[in-house]
Amino acid sequence: MTAVGIDAIEIWTGKLALDLAETFAPAKDENPEKYTKGLGLEVSSFPDTYEDIVTMGANAAKRLMDRTGLEPDDIGRIDVATESAFDNSKPVSTYIAGCLEDVYDGDFHHANKGERKFACVAGTQSIDDAYNWIKAGRNRGRAALVIATDTALYARGDPGEATQGAGAVAMLVDEDPSVVELSTDQGYGSADETDFLKPNQQFPSVDGKRSVQVYLARMREALEDFESVAGRTHPDDYAYIPFHTPFPGMVRKAALLGFRHMTRDTEIEDGLADEIGRQPREADFEDWDAYEDAIREYMDALKETDTYDTWYARAIDPTLTLSRQVGNWYTGSIHVARASALKTAAETGRALSGEKLLLGSYGSGAQAEIHSETVVDGWREEVEAFDIDEQLSRRYDLSFEEYGRVHDAHNHEKERELEEFTVPSGEFVFTGWGRMNERKYEYVD
Repeated sequence: MTAVGIDAIEIWTGKLALDLAETFAPAKDENPEKYTKGLGLEVSSFPDTYEDIVTMGANAAKRLMDRTGLEPDDIGRIDVATESAFDNSKPVSTYIAGCLEDVYDGDFHHANKGERKFACVAGTQSIDDAYNWIKAGRNRGRAALVIATDTALYARGDPGEATQGAGAVAMLVDEDPSVVELSTDQGYGSADETDFLKPNQQFPSVDGKRSVQVYLARMREALEDFESVAGRTHPDDYAYIPFHTPFPGMVRKAALLGFRHMTRDTEIEDGLADEIGRQPREADFEDWDAYEDAIREYMDALKETDTYDTWYARAIDPTLTLSRQVGNWYTGSIHVARASALKTAAETGRALSGEKLLLGSYGSGAQAEIHSETVVDGWREEVEAFDIDEQLSRRYDLSFEEYGRVHDAHNHEKERELEEFTVPSGEFVFTGWGRMNERKYEYVD
């Protein structure tokens, strides 16, 4: 049976940067460690005045197509996942296709285009759709272009302000992939929640404490559902476990919960018994509250063990390297985490072909999806083609006053004209509005 998976990946980050420790924290009169250690973030990426979700997505897609030698006729499907869309009818995919058609000889007139929305999990859902489309034999030998693009802005003064970010991840889903092969093993955890939402508004309404609880609850459900089809999981089964990363501090909580679950009734739990005891079992407690208290005590002890620390450093921490430097990209977050893990493996010379990844995607509202992927030959060459380090180094460092003006410039409720901070070159840019209030773009050589 022909393998289907991710054949190529490209990343485009917003071209401005806000240093949370050196710039944001002092302006807020706060301890920098609130952000660097508490949230686990160092820098946030922002779009320059000529950037938005279309330009970032189109630029990532063009970079991918140029590098792989693809033409529009090779693409039979363009799916864009975003929760930053500006039109309730016309999908972002049509804008991106229009941009690309301006620079290629062919067109995408026979490609199916759409826009996926389910908060941050939509990028993974779009990959699922592309996989199913190819497996169903409806692709006619063509590949799918999946783009996760977002500008994650919060209202000024909102507790989530420090987790902002902007960027796009473009992924080619095709037969005989060169990065990862997708598996049919999937698990879901889904419920009607109001942890994070944007009811006809640009900036989100967030119940921060509830959002963390829902994230962990849905992840636990998804893992249990995944195991119902894939069998019991074990920490040693997976080279890396990328999670949706609104901020690395959230992943620390999810990773600990997952490790406890995967080590239950294993030799790892047995090996830790003399040090911290065995995991509490519900049957040993008279009521749920007492059981939960015992679980919390066990997890507090578990995260201090060398066993957990070693596993976290191997399987989780490498997935967070890029997120620390760019912030939250909503639909792109989990895919940045995967790229970060693969990038670390390439840089450290790790032999990864044939090893598995376990991905934990999440979208508020709320749904988690957990699925496995197998790294395939060709991944190293693909990852080494990233130029993300160069992009990060070229970002313009904003002062706090400049950050405020950039935030206003991207606030839909404000009319602000602001000179760009960087000079566009070899990229798509936003140029203004057309006669029907549509957004206009052009390519700058």
